[in-house]
Amino acid sequence: MRQELGVIVVFLIMFVCDLLLPENRRKLLHPIACILLTVQMLITIVPTDVTLFGGMYHSTPIASALKTILSFGTLLAFLQCTDWLNREDSKHKIGEFYTLSLSTLIGMYFMVSADHFLLFFLGLELATVPMACLVAFDKYKEHSGEAAAKFILYALFSSGIFLYGVSLLYGATGSLYFADVAPKLHGCELQILAMVFVFAGLAFKLSLVPFHLWTADTYQGAPTVVGGMLSAVSKGAAAFALMTVLVKVFGNMIALSSTMLSIIIVVTITIGNLFAIRQRNMKRFMAFSSISQAGYILLAMLGNPAQGTASLVYYIVVYVVANMAVFGIINAIEQKSDRVLRDDYKGLYATNPKLALVMTLALFSLAGIPPFAGFFSKFMVFAAAFNEGHYLVVFLALINTVISLYYYLLVVKAMYIDSSENPIPAFKSNWYMRISLLLSLAGILTFGLVSCLYQTFSSLMVN
Repeated sequence: MRQELGVIVVFLIMFVCDLLLPENRRKLLHPIACILLTVQMLITIVPTDVTLFGGMYHSTPIASALKTILSFGTLLAFLQCTDWLNREDSKHKIGEFYTLSLSTLIGMYFMVSADHFLLFFLGLELATVPMACLVAFDKYKEHSGEAAAKFILYALFSSGIFLYGVSLLYGATGSLYFADVAPKLHGCELQILAMVFVFAGLAFKLSLVPFHLWTADTYQGAPTVVGGMLSAVSKGAAAFALMTVLVKVFGNMIALSSTMLSIIIVVTITIGNLFAIRQRNMKRFMAFSSISQAGYILLAMLGNPAQGTASLVYYIVVYVVANMAVFGIINAIEQKSDRVLRDDYKGLYATNPKLALVMTLALFSLAGIPPFAGFFSKFMVFAAAFNEGHYLVVFLALINTVISLYYYLLVVKAMYIDSSENPIPAFKSNWYMRISLLLSLAGILTFGLVSCLYQTFSSLMVN
């Protein structure tokens, strides 16, 4: 609970600062938010095991670690948003952005640590409703209002489906506690229907096919920073929450849940990859990339609980740093030149070589190219599913990895090989953006190096 209290304290301080700071000092909110969230992470970084509220809340060490990852992803978003929030049409809403983002983070925390469906639903809604406001932040620019309308309508529909599934579970078991529900599930028709509805409600948050139709339009219309948070931070929390529900609640129905997951994984990865190839807008491109990545994340849920949870959390941390790096560069280029198409990136290496290099390494990590961190995160989720006998699913996912490599390389080709008569001009990002990209790049390289050394050391020990 220390982490939740820490974020609540940061939220209250930001709220008071937003009220009291005069108009000519509102830019101070940027460093205040970044410093406070960093302090909160450092103070609460040690994992804890705490049970509160009569067992409704249970924070395990692995859940505590994930919360730190979510805070780190939010910090990267805070570092990347300064140019956007300092624009004439956004600078009067700086405080609102930080308070809404922190509200969403608190909701994700409760989702991750919930051991009761009531607390889980409260966390789900607290993470979703402020995010809809963030998607609509540029309501007078392009399609932000339309994106928010699609997001909130799909969110309401998915919440209704989720609640209906929970009501069926309560009718079948007489309890909403995860620990009380699980032993009473034996796979009758009513319980299968409840599992499908609960899964469908959470599949919206992960953009799983066929619940993905809102994703591309929302990412394109939302501010780029918000798109990054939706793609990385929100998705990480939803993935962990879904695995918690599947393991703790529907563990006795593992055969049925594995079949459902296997079908969803293959369809999600395939459709995400095929539609990503067709995209010219970089934000829509990353939307379908995130759909595909959600399918890879689900592979961890096919493994046994211990290995699956560990591989899922590792995948999330690698995905957060790589995805936020890509969205950071898209945001920097958009703010400086107002260009978001893939063809606009032609010749980027000639004018902005550092940005091109960071983008390349982040895309290589997302594609799973060794020795970058994304290779080892994919290897871990593949191994988790393979060890449980899901050979066909792993094989199809591996084939799709080749497809994903192709469309990521399309961006790399545009930056390094293709030429343009009107390339993006050379520019310097502010220090906040530079720190964000440096932290992301350090994560990609460090996790890759540590994983490589660990695998090498393990092989030597076995031999």
